[in-house]
Amino acid sequence: MTKNQDRNLIVGLDIGTAKVAAIIGEVMPDGEISIVGLGNHPSRGMDKGGVNDLDSIVRSVQRALDQAELMADCQVSSVYLSISGKHIACQNERGMVSINDEEVTQEDVDNVIHTARSVKIPTERRILHVLPQEYAIDVQEGIRSPIGMSGMRMEAKAHIVTCANDMAKNITKSVERCGLKVDDLVFSGIASAEAVLTNDEKDLGVCLVDVGGGTTDIAVYSNGALRHCAVVPVAGNQVTSDIAKIFRTPLSHAEQIKVQYASARSAMVSREDSIEVPSVGGRPSRTMSRHTLAEVVEPRYQELFELVLKELRANRLEDQVAAGIVLTGGTASIEGAVDVAEAVFGMPVRVASPLPVKGLYEYVDQPIYSTGVGLLHYGARRVIERQFERPQRQGVTSVWNRVQSWFKGEF
Repeated sequence: MTKNQDRNLIVGLDIGTAKVAAIIGEVMPDGEISIVGLGNHPSRGMDKGGVNDLDSIVRSVQRALDQAELMADCQVSSVYLSISGKHIACQNERGMVSINDEEVTQEDVDNVIHTARSVKIPTERRILHVLPQEYAIDVQEGIRSPIGMSGMRMEAKAHIVTCANDMAKNITKSVERCGLKVDDLVFSGIASAEAVLTNDEKDLGVCLVDVGGGTTDIAVYSNGALRHCAVVPVAGNQVTSDIAKIFRTPLSHAEQIKVQYASARSAMVSREDSIEVPSVGGRPSRTMSRHTLAEVVEPRYQELFELVLKELRANRLEDQVAAGIVLTGGTASIEGAVDVAEAVFGMPVRVASPLPVKGLYEYVDQPIYSTGVGLLHYGARRVIERQFERPQRQGVTSVWNRVQSWFKGEF
């Protein structure tokens, strides 16, 4: 990224089915994130997390980036990019190594994670994330940070997230055609979790449900680690389509009606309330009951939450989410969503926006920006890790130079 030398900027690019959001953040000296730029443009060319019109999505991405660059007064050259879709899959794996010096070092941790990720992956798939869950040293289990501990043998449990290689290539290509480099590809459910979940929720057990336009991302945490993730190909666009068909109105107007007037729980809407519904083909607008609209929307939300519950039960995770369900994403903001979700899940539910950050936080304080802000958190952690590793690499180089000098008789 072209920028002033004293600014450590990163970009989160969330390419969704409904919108493209580009958020520019500055990593402060204390590691905090400060929002300095935001661009948002309707998405054209995406369907359920996959690219179906490359040229259209390139134009949408470019316009969102142009807005963000103008606000932040910088030029973007690389981004952290989100990915979703029903092709996302996960698996839990184990790795085991001997501890070299009877005390665990970072090298031992890297080796045991590498062993865990060595599971055979089909050629048509790509590993997105390998996330440690916990470690065991000899007979002691449930260790979160093993560095410095003593033992003879270390085992690690890791959560591996994979995606379809072709889907990853296509969404990456849409960014590269804008002249940009992809710093990292991140599952959008993990990114959203970075932005909205608290450490207490992750420790106690929580299920994040990110309801977007084309897909619903699921991420389950317990004991501070990711345990499961999945994508349900049902989301806000299905609600919009139902409204358009039943009310016989164009999709663009159906989306506006959903955002302005829809409720996910019909019992919350008076039968006396009415709305103007535009017609197709130049026909005059009609007056329709808002209660009827809610009766159209409620079954779709109930179906969506039942699919999420089915996913939890299929993986025996329902009893591990004591902190309940956290909804985020644009489609989660609808009136009555929490009531329907609590009735389906039988546990506490809240709708979450990104947790507070510095800078222009008021611009991103909406559930629709959870993934974009989460990408900044993900990228900031990578920046800090690189800064921490640089002195170590320099130290290794210095020792190697001294060894070379010794062999040359210059020591």
